[in-house]
Amino acid sequence: MRTLRAFPTLWRVGIAETVAYRAEFLVWMLTTTIPLIMLGLWTSVAAEGPFQNYSSADFVAYFLAVLIVRQLTSNWVAWQMFEDIRLGPMSMRLLRPVHPFWAYVISQAAALPFRSVIAVPVALLLLTSSGVHSLTTNPLQLVLIVPSILLAWVISFGINFGIGAVGFWVTQAMVLGSVFFTLYTLLSGYMMPLDIISSKYPTVTAIAWATPFPSMLAVPVRLLTRNLGTIEVLRLLAMQTAWAAGCTLGALAVWRRGLRHFEAVGG
Repeated sequence: MRTLRAFPTLWRVGIAETVAYRAEFLVWMLTTTIPLIMLGLWTSVAAEGPFQNYSSADFVAYFLAVLIVRQLTSNWVAWQMFEDIRLGPMSMRLLRPVHPFWAYVISQAAALPFRSVIAVPVALLLLTSSGVHSLTTNPLQLVLIVPSILLAWVISFGINFGIGAVGFWVTQAMVLGSVFFTLYTLLSGYMMPLDIISSKYPTVTAIAWATPFPSMLAVPVRLLTRNLGTIEVLRLLAMQTAWAAGCTLGALAVWRRGLRHFEAVGG
């Protein structure tokens, strides 16, 4: 109950931080525009005919869906935690009555409305004009796309929170953040649909689906751009739910171990 009562205040603080650090916020926004570059590349590849069953319009719908999902699910909590540990604010966070996990959740979630205002209308306009016929018409998928994006955000936050907690041990833990983003780029469907990879490199695709990365991007994009059977839709949502729970619990476990180290060093 104490945490719930603190939510409105934490939300206002998160919004204030987003506005105060708008330059850094804009930089983070710009780092998620790679799908627009890939859209131009792959639509040119399919200009004279479908490529691996993807027409030019399919690529438009896919990469604009990627842009929407990426904007709504990415976060920078690992970087925020690194700075808090390195510069000292983490000690103050630990003295507050609200668990830092929830403070970081609200802080990151508070930026979503700003990201939506900038990115989503543009992407929706382009989807409507160029790729609307490539979107799903399945009512179940349309209903579940919001929960799917929410689960993708939870997975992303959990992994980044765990990486940030590594900063209790390692001073240059941001390297792990770079490794994470590289793997995300390669295995989530960020650069190209996983279907295209599977046609020539099925092993790579199998490895990708054994990681949480497709659940962070490919799953909600697939729900938005492909008509799937009910069993397949439920399977994908169940997979996302499992990864969301696992990544959150794993991140909190890393936090608890790191916190003991942090208190021992600080003490």
